[in-house]
Amino acid sequence: MGYGFRTYGPRSYSFSPGPLLTRAIRLLLIANVAVFTLQVVIRLMLGEAAERVLLRWFGLVPYAVTHGLRIWQPFTYLFLHGDLWHLLINLFVLWMFGSDLERTWGSRRFLNYFFLTGVGAGLLNVLLKSFVDWAGNGPALIPTIGASGAVYGILAGAAILFPSRQVVIFPFPVTLPMRVYVLVIGAIAFYGSLSSPGGTISHVTHLGGMLVGYVYLRRGTFLYDLQNRWLDWRRRRARRKFELYLRRREAERSPRDPWVH
Repeated sequence: MGYGFRTYGPRSYSFSPGPLLTRAIRLLLIANVAVFTLQVVIRLMLGEAAERVLLRWFGLVPYAVTHGLRIWQPFTYLFLHGDLWHLLINLFVLWMFGSDLERTWGSRRFLNYFFLTGVGAGLLNVLLKSFVDWAGNGPALIPTIGASGAVYGILAGAAILFPSRQVVIFPFPVTLPMRVYVLVIGAIAFYGSLSSPGGTISHVTHLGGMLVGYVYLRRGTFLYDLQNRWLDWRRRRARRKFELYLRRREAERSPRDPWVH
């Protein structure tokens, strides 16, 4: 995600500005930097082969999850990164948009959302790649690493909570509402998943993080709509039954004798 931006404008939720680094964001930054430092140390001291072993054990390898039962990988892959630029971009977006979500929700709910979207994106990655490559001859053997799944989930959350907030795309003089900005980012990820499904960027994980975040935050709306449709159907059904009953009563009623007054 090579974007630089700042945000301003009206918010849908109110909260206190608070410190520059919120508690959960600070913990995630420290954890990601610590793990990346470990990667660099292993690469320098033991060589790239040792780092590849690390990635195959703790990155997200769909075949290893489904056939090797490395069930920790949908969690641990979030803290591994390919290079310094990959790490910095993810952490910058995490801080830029995640801070306001944490101030709105609180640290515990924000961390739950971070791991829900990140792990959910990883599981969707495993599901899709295992479906197309169950034997493990191609995509199911490629490790996916990085917090991008959770970061895209945070972008989806920001679009839902702050849809009218303006985002300035640096260095271009372009300003977009948050909702439109996230839709554009999602469209780019979708196009990337179609045009380069075997590329080094896991667009499937990006889309998965957005999808999980959207469904999770909109789940109440979905249930409310379903409940309303169910109640409407029951009312229409009861009305039809009542109208049928009236027609039957009318048909069964004896015709009135015209000579009787």
